Amino acid sequence: MTEFVATTPGLFPLPDPAKSELADLKGHQKGDLIAGDESDAVSTVYDDARSTVVDKQLDAGLDRVVEGHVRWDDMLAHPLTVHDTVETGGIVRYYDNNNFYRDPQVAGELTPSGDVGEELAAAADLLGDGDPPLQAVLPAPYSLADLATDDHHGDSREFLSAIASFLAGEVESFPEHETLFVLDPSLVTAPPDDDLAAAVPDAIDTVAGATDADVVVYTYFGALDEKTYAHLMDADVDALGLDVVAADREQTVYNAAEYGVTDDVALGVADGQNTLVESPETLRDRAEWFAEQVPATDFERVYLSTNTEPFYLPVNKHRAKLDAVGAAADLETEVRA
Repeated sequence: MTEFVATTPGLFPLPDPAKSELADLKGHQKGDLIAGDESDAVSTVYDDARSTVVDKQLDAGLDRVVEGHVRWDDMLAHPLTVHDTVETGGIVRYYDNNNFYRDPQVAGELTPSGDVGEELAAAADLLGDGDPPLQAVLPAPYSLADLATDDHHGDSREFLSAIASFLAGEVESFPEHETLFVLDPSLVTAPPDDDLAAAVPDAIDTVAGATDADVVVYTYFGALDEKTYAHLMDADVDALGLDVVAADREQTVYNAAEYGVTDDVALGVADGQNTLVESPETLRDRAEWFAEQVPATDFERVYLSTNTEPFYLPVNKHRAKLDAVGAAADLETEVRA
């Protein structure tokens, strides 16, 4: 019997009260963004926002709870932009949308900062007995390397390996967590060349090897190309995350049928960039549609989620989508692979 798990890739929109308070406490220029040295007043606002987003996930009936990452001004680049050996570059467009982040320019050796682990520990403190378990979220090594500038290593494979080791060190500081999602949109938007593609699974394995939790490599913004998908299947992870909302989802189906799927799968079934709130039945139908296209063996676990980070959405629409994802996981249907 397939287990359905309602979850999210994190990076939530900032709750409205926090937006108002932070407008008075910090500006919006490059130098005002989070760098790991925020004031007590700013930290308190983010602590309250974290509590709010954790409570909302519990209210929505999600089966995994994320920290929310409302403090991540630089989106997936955050773990580097708060690092001492990383210099702050110019503002860069965040993938193909209207959000921007500061270019993290790696100028020296990367060592774990513990920043993400501290956030996770704060979220863990908000969960009580009987609450769903914690899910950790990090950028995948390739995507973080793609978002950054290497001013130290001078070789793309060495840089990827250094990023992977850095992220693995961060994972070692995490509190107990049930699942680790590593977010890898750059595999879709800027696929690695042949030489680097072969190194991607090893980099992922470095991160995955630092935890006993189930590891999901979550891709989005469309379908992986055939070569990248084939390489990704070499990674020793529990599940691949696939975008079944994107217009090119037929390519995702082809990849899965041609190169296989993991025993577990994570499906992006709710549109993280569209304010239209889908019904739970629509979300479950999307999962059923995907499973019907690939060879008939049972998935052990299916994670249901938005297909992208949801920080693009208004808070009320995001909350409604969380409710729909939570309800979709509880519907009485069977998904096969």
